[in-house]
Amino acid sequence: MHIVAITQARMGSTRLPGKILLDLAGAPMLVRHVERLMRASTLNQVVVATTTRPVDDAIALVCAAQGWACFRGSEDDVLDRYYQAACAYHADVVVRVTSDCPMIDPEVVDMVVTALTPEIEYASNVLGTRTFPRGLDVEVIRFATLERMWHEDNNPEWREHVTEYLFHYPELFATRTVTWSEDRSDERWTVDTPEDLALVRTIFEHFGHDHFTWRDIIAAQAAHPSWKSINRNIVQKVVP
Repeated sequence: MHIVAITQARMGSTRLPGKILLDLAGAPMLVRHVERLMRASTLNQVVVATTTRPVDDAIALVCAAQGWACFRGSEDDVLDRYYQAACAYHADVVVRVTSDCPMIDPEVVDMVVTALTPEIEYASNVLGTRTFPRGLDVEVIRFATLERMWHEDNNPEWREHVTEYLFHYPELFATRTVTWSEDRSDERWTVDTPEDLALVRTIFEHFGHDHFTWRDIIAAQAAHPSWKSINRNIVQKVVP
């Protein structure tokens, strides 16, 4: 079984343009994200899926310099971008993550991938009860299920977010939600605003390297409760 992590990346961002190539502890945020993702033991390959827009040439150049697989597709139809990337790299299972999550954790990725047992079509830590911090989001989808959504989802707004069809019709799919014993869903470790970036930079500077785990971050935040105030007022965008 060929398990391919596909991370979506683009330079366009309403609240923080070009965020994925901003510096994070001496390297572009995208590099931090992909390097952490590649440490997941369940993955056979990691692909950066960006758009065909000229502004995203910069992402393709970073991928080429790093020797990473890169796929370029539709900017707005992200479901199609994922489907075409999955076809191009012969994925049997697709692991969906987003590149604005520089603290993606290999342990959490492996946890969700192993939840995709033979009878399950889709496993994640975001559908239903969310207990993990935002920024550790992982979705694992069988290729046949991704292809079904690609055929059946006719809503352009949903297709911008890849799995919205499944989120609206979960009863049509065999799903599993991965939860943790503690509810940390109020933690925000994704980067969408300057405040988010400030928090992430604070965490990386604290450790001085990028081999820390999500559990290490929780312990560090317990010792530095003021960190939470950095992006406490940021509201997550809601999908229609």
